[in-house]
Amino acid sequence: MQVPFLDLKAQTRSLWSELQEAIAAVLGDAAYILGPHVAKFESAFAEYVGVKHCVGLNNGTSALQMALLACGIGPGDEVITTPHTWISTSWAVSYVGATPVYVDIDRAGYNLDPALVEAAVTKRTKAILPVHLYGRVADMDPLLKLADRHELALIEDAAQAHAARYRGKAAGGIGRIGCFSFYPGKNLGAIGEAGAVVTNDDALAEKVRILRDHAQDGRHHHVTIGFNTRMEGLQGAALSVKLKYLDDWTAARRRHAARYRELLGDVAAVQLPASPADAAEHAWHLYVVLLKDADRRQVQARLAERGVATAVHYPTLVPFQPAYAHLGYKPGDFPVAESVAGRCLSLPMFPELTEEQIQFTAAALRDAVAG
Repeated sequence: MQVPFLDLKAQTRSLWSELQEAIAAVLGDAAYILGPHVAKFESAFAEYVGVKHCVGLNNGTSALQMALLACGIGPGDEVITTPHTWISTSWAVSYVGATPVYVDIDRAGYNLDPALVEAAVTKRTKAILPVHLYGRVADMDPLLKLADRHELALIEDAAQAHAARYRGKAAGGIGRIGCFSFYPGKNLGAIGEAGAVVTNDDALAEKVRILRDHAQDGRHHHVTIGFNTRMEGLQGAALSVKLKYLDDWTAARRRHAARYRELLGDVAAVQLPASPADAAEHAWHLYVVLLKDADRRQVQARLAERGVATAVHYPTLVPFQPAYAHLGYKPGDFPVAESVAGRCLSLPMFPELTEEQIQFTAAALRDAVAG
């Protein structure tokens, strides 16, 4: 049996006629950049998250960059964030001229550890940027209190957390501004690159709208240094189609995660991901296990021989990447994140995954870690 890590073709087949109709509408309207199809999605997604504003952008990295700029983050400032995530979070901080400051993650959810953040705050700190990694929202209440106490912007990287919630609140709608990626492999994925910011702050939303469109406040009137980070009409139309199914897809992911737990709960060589207190709030963008003693490369090879595709998210911490060597971080600075990065293994996880595929994957992993 072949078990892909992700099967985008299966999702596209299920929506083929709707996507064709949506694409045809964009072509018929010649509404290629922003326009009514983007505006329709912005309105629907803002309502979904429970906020006043959604501003569509060209990708998730731009969403982070625009959010930082809108919050006034710039050269000389510091932004506290996580070392264990995709590098775009740090790219955005660097793009605005600020410096990322890394704090270790917690052992339960692999997110920024609130207990360690306060010690990293300096007079140059201007924002806290947690990442809701793998689809589980970071512990936001203590971060919100800390941000309020130090007058810091709390910016959410919710790129992996569409439909995730924290104590009843949707990811992205908890802090001052939230950032989403709609990269095709995300829980809500476009048919290309796309992203968005969401917020209840009228001024922040307006700043991002202006920045994304060459900083135009009226045609040919450029009020500051701007960017071309607009969402395309095709992406807005496709995302409007897919948003209707996000809750059903999320429910399927939660069922798959529960089934993995049932099938692998007794495998001593594998540490399963912990669910939050309310398991229904996890979006399960990825299902990441930790290998206790087994060699990850060997386990992956054995699984591949059986036809099971896996991935590693993420093998090298961001502060240990060559691009950030100048910051001076060294092994031992992030003991929890380093342990997770060295042992993590992502199993197949997508809504269309079948019961047979889950059972096969679990059995193959059981055999692979046994040697």
